[in-house]
Amino acid sequence: MIEERGRVLSVEEGAVWVETVRSSTCGNCAAKAGCGQALLARVGSGARRGFIRALTDRSWQIGDEVFIGIPEDAVVRGALWVYLTPLLGLFAAALLAQALEAAEPMVILAAVSGLIAGFAVVRWHGQQAQRDTRLMPQVLRSAGQMMPFVQEGRLNG
Repeated sequence: MIEERGRVLSVEEGAVWVETVRSSTCGNCAAKAGCGQALLARVGSGARRGFIRALTDRSWQIGDEVFIGIPEDAVVRGALWVYLTPLLGLFAAALLAQALEAAEPMVILAAVSGLIAGFAVVRWHGQQAQRDTRLMPQVLRSAGQMMPFVQEGRLNG
């Protein structure tokens, strides 16, 4: 479970809006010299605060400090969809055009078309995944408590 600490900003039925302070781990990473994220962190680009809607079945008050979390496998699967699907579309379309002995400009056009089709598939999949509560952030526990409210993939009160 990937966890982040935050403060409750707003409460709604079955969920809360949480403000998190983004912290950079660039000081601990071995690849910081060649990383774009480290460069952006050094120049101060991007918002330092994030606002996240997290599911909960417990009542919280505005200002409560909480830990929110999302399963690691959801992040990994999401990254695979976002990065691999467009690339697979690009290569599949280019290889198909090449197998059909198309001219080089047509192979390039097919590759671009496959890339765009891959992005469209990612968009469609993302819209379908928005309804899956297993992929949504959840409030795990109060920042003052040591035991999480999430056990065996279910929220407990």
